[in-house]
Amino acid sequence: MRWPPPFRSLGNPKEVWAWGMFDLANQSFTLLIITVLFPIYFKTVAVGDPSKGDALWSAGVSAALFIVVVLSPILGARADSRGSRKKFLMVSGIGCALLTAALALIEPGSGWIGLMIFIPANILYQLGENLLASFLPGLSTTRTIGKVSAIGWTMGYVGGLMLLVIVAILAFAAGWDSPERWRPIFIIAAVWFALGMIPAAMILKEPTSQVSELGAFARLKQTINEAAHHRELFRFLIAFLVYGFGVQTMIAFAAILAGDFGIEGNQLILFVLQLTVTAGATAIVVAKFQDKIGVKATIIGFLAVWIVSCAAMFGVKVMIPNDPPAWIFWVIGNGIGIGLGGIGTSSRAIVGMFAPKHRTAEFFGLWGMTYKLAGAIGVLAFGQIKAWVGDSAALGLLTGFFAVGLMLMLRVNVISGIRSARRGEREGASKC
Repeated sequence: MRWPPPFRSLGNPKEVWAWGMFDLANQSFTLLIITVLFPIYFKTVAVGDPSKGDALWSAGVSAALFIVVVLSPILGARADSRGSRKKFLMVSGIGCALLTAALALIEPGSGWIGLMIFIPANILYQLGENLLASFLPGLSTTRTIGKVSAIGWTMGYVGGLMLLVIVAILAFAAGWDSPERWRPIFIIAAVWFALGMIPAAMILKEPTSQVSELGAFARLKQTINEAAHHRELFRFLIAFLVYGFGVQTMIAFAAILAGDFGIEGNQLILFVLQLTVTAGATAIVVAKFQDKIGVKATIIGFLAVWIVSCAAMFGVKVMIPNDPPAWIFWVIGNGIGIGLGGIGTSSRAIVGMFAPKHRTAEFFGLWGMTYKLAGAIGVLAFGQIKAWVGDSAALGLLTGFFAVGLMLMLRVNVISGIRSARRGEREGASKC
């Protein structure tokens, strides 16, 4: 089979495609459940009180992420020691798909039941995302890791775009023009996830791991000690934590913020469709140029885009606090799409560069733990400030997350981080 670009230049196109298909599959949960439709359904239908809904939604998202913070490094250590990353990945995906379908059972006024289903579904999704990322170093080389990471990210956005087009057509044709009628879409999200996992289940191979006689908790302690010796990884994770506050907050509150700017109903699906097109196009560009310009420069550039976009929202809310024009948020949405399309793949790639290959699941577990901790703190802080202080204060905080993250990112030395990873690989090989 002759693979199309960008797979053609890779030595293992079939495995990279199968890996990317899982990214494509789980976009149904990212977009429809976390970002677009379920937050609005939960806030306006399941809870029925917008202010209380903001507070409960942020608390629910944060609770799930705090649990993931605890589980991620433990699961990573266990997956490496038992050689069971693929098994854990499939279990997380199947469980998340089943719980996603169960969200369709949530009726008006059942806010707490909605949280009890959403929280474990989100936990499984987030753990699966960490495990998926841990396959990256084994599927790539130092020269291609940025490209392979961006391919997976691009496939995710392509999948999201396809799914949103399907949902938009069905929503307009079936008259699903209000949140009360969105429950069938949650079934569609579950089916999409389940079907998209099949290539990964059939083709993706279990990465080589260093078998350890240590238990999961002992190995977790060892992982933290090992990570402390990788100074540039530690510096990056601190920067990632801070700007992750903002990225995770935007993912959880994009639809709610769009509603604050007057974008509602089926218009919300069209808005996210635009955002996804922008993000997907950005991911394609990143796949082509990231390895040439460097991941650090790429991350810094996208953080600048995030700062401008969030500062624009903050400025509009300060100047027009009540009923700001919707077209402004449509314009700002392009900046949000660019930021989402580029920052994730670059961040994932730099962790792959800094992680010794025999401990990738553990180090990506720490990366995932950092990202989830960022979400737990950032989403909770933003949601509570938005609910009890006001939109302007919350958006000012959001802008600050990215500004401080950029300053911290400037201190990261990529070359030194790669050297530490290679040194860790040599030390690991000498102990075998």
